[in-house]
Amino acid sequence: MRIGKTLAGLFILFLALTSCKAQIVSEKPSSPAPKSNEELPVNWLYGAYVPKDVPLHPLSGQQRLQLFLRQSFTTPGVYLKTALFSLSDHAENHPQEWGDGLGGYAKRAASRYGQFVAQNALSSVGNALLGYEPRYDRCRCTGFWPRTGHAVLRNFVTYNRTEKQLRPQFGMYAGAFAGGVIAGTWQPDNPGLLAKGYQGVITQAIFGVCANWLGEFAPDIKRVLKGNKTGSGREPKSAP
Repeated sequence: MRIGKTLAGLFILFLALTSCKAQIVSEKPSSPAPKSNEELPVNWLYGAYVPKDVPLHPLSGQQRLQLFLRQSFTTPGVYLKTALFSLSDHAENHPQEWGDGLGGYAKRAASRYGQFVAQNALSSVGNALLGYEPRYDRCRCTGFWPRTGHAVLRNFVTYNRTEKQLRPQFGMYAGAFAGGVIAGTWQPDNPGLLAKGYQGVITQAIFGVCANWLGEFAPDIKRVLKGNKTGSGREPKSAP
């Protein structure tokens, strides 16, 4: 199957380039980095993030590989994203050649999953080669609008290997564009590949902003929900 062969090739390329990157980085002094998966949190809904009170450190090639594997295979976020986009494709009966039954939905889900894994792989390779930060760092600021602005901005810029200087998200959007193009190669209706790449970029721009916003305000939302749950369990005071 073309999807499987494409993903296998991308995975092998990612392993090779990550290993080369790790060897290059190991020859240069760097700041201490996280040492375990527990210090590289990946949320099931909004992806990899850095808590507000945790300092940013450059990631090693092995840590980048861990993030790629977790975001592409071992956390449910990519499967939820696949299911949602596949349902939209299925509702529009696109591509029509795949039909409107369960088999058609399975093909659309496989196509979307292949696109997202290809995007993750290529984005990870690009970020590793450029030394860019692949995670969302929660704002060290306060206030709704400053934090919202930070969440939006970080979908378009990220830190380089200094973890202080901002750079455009070349790796992420190049991966989104290439993922859309790759998905177009196995679709039966011969779509315009440039258009598919453009759609991948637009999807990343919209979905990424939403994911960053959720990642930024998730602790606040959790506190509100927890407070409401606790408050609803209290017994009403009797009237004097």
